[in-house]
Amino acid sequence: MLTQELTSAEPLEKLTWTWKGHQIQYTVKGSGRPLVLIHGFGASIGHWRKNIGVLAGGGYRVFALDLLGFGGSDKAAIAYSLELWEELIGDFWREQVREPAVFVGNSIGALLSLMTVANSPEKSLGGVLINCAGGLNHRPEELYFPLRVVMGTFTKLVSSPTFGPFIFNRIRQKHRIRNTLRQVYGNREAVTEELVELLYRPSCDPGAQSVFASILTAPPGEPPATFLDKVDRPLLVLWGEDDPWTPIAGSQVFQDRRESLPLEFISIPKTGHCPHDERPEIVNEAILNWLADLS
Repeated sequence: MLTQELTSAEPLEKLTWTWKGHQIQYTVKGSGRPLVLIHGFGASIGHWRKNIGVLAGGGYRVFALDLLGFGGSDKAAIAYSLELWEELIGDFWREQVREPAVFVGNSIGALLSLMTVANSPEKSLGGVLINCAGGLNHRPEELYFPLRVVMGTFTKLVSSPTFGPFIFNRIRQKHRIRNTLRQVYGNREAVTEELVELLYRPSCDPGAQSVFASILTAPPGEPPATFLDKVDRPLLVLWGEDDPWTPIAGSQVFQDRRESLPLEFISIPKTGHCPHDERPEIVNEAILNWLADLS
């Protein structure tokens, strides 16, 4: 197993697990009821650096993994999809977790958590969804016609052998990562050089550009409402009110289920797409309080 420290105030052991011939990076800390943390697009276990130690200190065994294609996991040249990652998470649970867990995710990671809770109730005690994505990608019908054309052209260029690497190398530059974070983080004080480095470093790995292209051209998958229809476990839904990527209007599908599901909804003011990193003190307390009430 590989062991080294994350760039963080909370040193975390990095471990590796082999899945279908691919190396998957993960970490585990603490003891007690298991929590499985699933990051969003372009992120990694380091994005939970402000949460893992606190949650473990609250009496939980906290797992976090880098999804295939991201972080320290292999950048495999395959077709990526939500279903692929759902299978990865299921196998990780069977081999590493081995008992019902609470799945905690941000953005695409939140959608994957919801899918796991809905489709594999035997693995789950509940889910914590932080600014849940509506899909892996925007559905064409969700975009106005001019933007639909622009996005269609962009995805073709990104997957082009000629233009794709050039576009990716421009997008992944540190100053562009920093500017994007300042747009999507409501709390700009959380946009640090450490955070920029966490996102930049994996983009330098061989195969990162092909992963980026594959994901941008992948099918969006089923929307959250489809999975909510099958959920019979408690959910905590947290949402940064100033998120431009998954606007809080998208949380209505969850709020509408509060009468029919054991679902708690909390909105977080002056916060964007990643509340767990922007306002960790609020998110950690909310999660621990909810877990304490979980039967």
